[in-house]
Amino acid sequence: MKIKGLVLHARKEFVVVNFGEVAWGRVLDALPKDDREVLSQTILTASWYSFEIGMRLDQVIVDVLGEGNEKIFEEIGARSARRGLTKVHKSFLTPGDPQSFMKKAPVIYKFYYDTGYREYKETGPSSGVMTTYEAETFSRPDCLTIIGWYKEALRMCGAVQVVVTEEECRALGDPYCRYHFQWKV
Repeated sequence: MKIKGLVLHARKEFVVVNFGEVAWGRVLDALPKDDREVLSQTILTASWYSFEIGMRLDQVIVDVLGEGNEKIFEEIGARSARRGLTKVHKSFLTPGDPQSFMKKAPVIYKFYYDTGYREYKETGPSSGVMTTYEAETFSRPDCLTIIGWYKEALRMCGAVQVVVTEEECRALGDPYCRYHFQWKV
């Protein structure tokens, strides 16, 4: 499975902005040589990279900067949403209509991942369930990043008091990843 360079770039940007260039150097130093070489060059946001390099980068960020706390990835996801949804993917936003935005989840998925698919089902005027199927690879940091990304995107559409409950997770042994979303407008 491959991920867009935008995912890797968001992680680098998060590290540099929140911890500094020196911290990015510490992250790179903790990675295997091949990963370090790829991530030391310009990360092309529209190019595809292996999911595994992203997974190793995530683990090093948790170990080196997050002191073992994976929740750091929710903030990475939120930052990625603020960056991407104000620039290259601005057309995904539906200000004033969070439910319409969530219905775009299947299309949005294809911009970031090259295998598997995502469904979204509305469960009420301000709630719904998003499920990811058949992704070849998965990780807890990726799931947490998705949660942070969608929470922030919903806020950008006018939602408040956004709550996401991860009901199932492949990284925890479940058959798919399922998230329940609730918000107020």
